[in-house]
Amino acid sequence: MEPQNFWLEHLKWNLWHGKVDRALEITDDLIYALEIKNGSAEHRKLLKVVRTFETYVRENQAFLPNHGERYRQGKVISTAFVESAVNQVVSKRFVKKQQMQWTPAGAHLLLQVPTQVLNGEWRLALSRWYPSMP
Repeated sequence: MEPQNFWLEHLKWNLWHGKVDRALEITDDLIYALEIKNGSAEHRKLLKVVRTFETYVRENQAFLPNHGERYRQGKVISTAFVESAVNQVVSKRFVKKQQMQWTPAGAHLLLQVPTQVLNGEWRLALSRWYPSMP
């Protein structure tokens, strides 16, 4: 296994198991190795992607779940089936021949609903629109 592949597998394992600080250390090591290599356009492109990934992980580390722990507890670790359904509905409504077409702003508002449900904010949002709701 090439060193970069080993690092990427190690990085993935650490992120999966909620070890974000260690994952960021590995990312820093990978960035350093790519910087000193001073290689081809392919290396520069990979370096840019790894830096972007590091920024994303750093800025969202508080929201990255420990998938290993969730898996051991029998909790859901993927929402791919929900995202697929949402994508199908949204893409159908954006078709120009559809009787009721959505605007991008309307679709954005609609897509906030699953996020509010997952964050436990759904009832709060409903109570703003319908104050008499429990």
